[in-house]
Amino acid sequence: MCEEYGKGQRSRFLWGPFLKNLAAVAVPVAFQNLLTTTASMVDTMMVAPLGELSVGALGLCAQFSSLMFSGYWGFFGGGMLFISQYWGSREDDGIERSYGMTWVCMMAVAVVFGCLAVFAPELVMKIYTDKAAIRTIGVQYLRIVGFAYIMQVFSMAMSCLLRSTERVRIPMTASVVSVLTNLGLNWVFIYGHLGAPAMGIRGAALATTCAAAVNMFTIYLLAWKSGYPYLFRVRGHFRWNRRHLKGFFVKCFPILCNEVLVGIGNMVINVTLGRQPEYVIAATAVFRTLEGLIIGFFAGFSNASSVLVGKCVGAGELTTAYERAKRLVYLCSGVILAANLLLFAVHRPILTRMSLSGASYDAGVRMLLIYGAVSVIRMGNWIQNDTYRAAGDAVYGTVLEIIFMYALMLPCVLISGFVLHLPYWAIFLCCYVDEPIRYVLMQIHLYSGKWVKPITENGKAALPEFLAGRKKSVNVRL
Repeated sequence: MCEEYGKGQRSRFLWGPFLKNLAAVAVPVAFQNLLTTTASMVDTMMVAPLGELSVGALGLCAQFSSLMFSGYWGFFGGGMLFISQYWGSREDDGIERSYGMTWVCMMAVAVVFGCLAVFAPELVMKIYTDKAAIRTIGVQYLRIVGFAYIMQVFSMAMSCLLRSTERVRIPMTASVVSVLTNLGLNWVFIYGHLGAPAMGIRGAALATTCAAAVNMFTIYLLAWKSGYPYLFRVRGHFRWNRRHLKGFFVKCFPILCNEVLVGIGNMVINVTLGRQPEYVIAATAVFRTLEGLIIGFFAGFSNASSVLVGKCVGAGELTTAYERAKRLVYLCSGVILAANLLLFAVHRPILTRMSLSGASYDAGVRMLLIYGAVSVIRMGNWIQNDTYRAAGDAVYGTVLEIIFMYALMLPCVLISGFVLHLPYWAIFLCCYVDEPIRYVLMQIHLYSGKWVKPITENGKAALPEFLAGRKKSVNVRL
């Protein structure tokens, strides 16, 4: 099923089947994420005529959404770990049960953040910035967009199931419909076309909420029409017992801690940058949107690595999983480098169209330059961590990321921003000070093979032989 070696040719890795499998998962997911991120960029462009304050407020609201993303992504990652391995061993009960637990946990996060956005938007905005004018605009946006959060997370839970079982075209198609809906309604609601009132920033929030509903129902209808079984076996989703829950949370807990603590760390970074002058806040908002293009494109390959590696581990083809993982890290890093170069080649018209000029334009360019220099290493760390998780090791990458974030990176950011009062670009550079050190340690762990930790019976049965082979390989090199 996963084997990419010819019979009797275990020393030769066949690139053709590997790249075909990678493209089948990565390209649709990357396209889906790019559509979503492009819609966010167009949102910013359409809000830009309202002024830099509106752009800055929209960017800070997006950071609150990112914090929600960190809250549920731990369960998303845990769900992909279980579902992809059960998919590799064709255990239908495990797939359905894992989806049910993933859905419940993700929706709990969505309800909390939706309530905060709708009922306490002033508190949220006060955390992110001390600029009263930006807070006022942000409150208007959050009160409406909070209703979209539950629908967005519902769609992500369904996408987790579909991606893990290699049915990536359904969420991709839904994203196309959703993005087109969002763009059209932005034009109607922000500026008051077709007889609608001109709602400004509130119109952008309403368009996002309507698009979230369209996305959710489109995924559901397409899955039903295609006869996809796992999404509709509701009884199987909730057929748990204490042992199942314990196994799920043991694997999810490190990922959840990672995502939540990283989300809090990123919030601290955004709070620090939110205390900078207004032009820096506007530049940061635009940068985050452009960064989302890179991350959205990369996430397709990251999801593909999780599925391709997890599927092989679940099927007991551990050597193939190991060889796939090594190639995915360097292949994805090369893709990110190319994407960065392309983005910087066209940055001038994009930044200008997104209402940056003068000091804010210069700030945006500096942020892009810094990010371009460090993102290849940063994404290399990300892909390795996702690969380890899919193979069953949810601890190593989490421990490294949290230790270095809280012991090195955040102290550097806080000291540079609130004690030394360094320029914004120096504060921004401190956000990536830990990445090169972690990359070296992640590479050592990658080649050790110790991250292969199956949860299926097929995988567990193959583990002793795999570990013996890795030990022998290390001894030969020494």
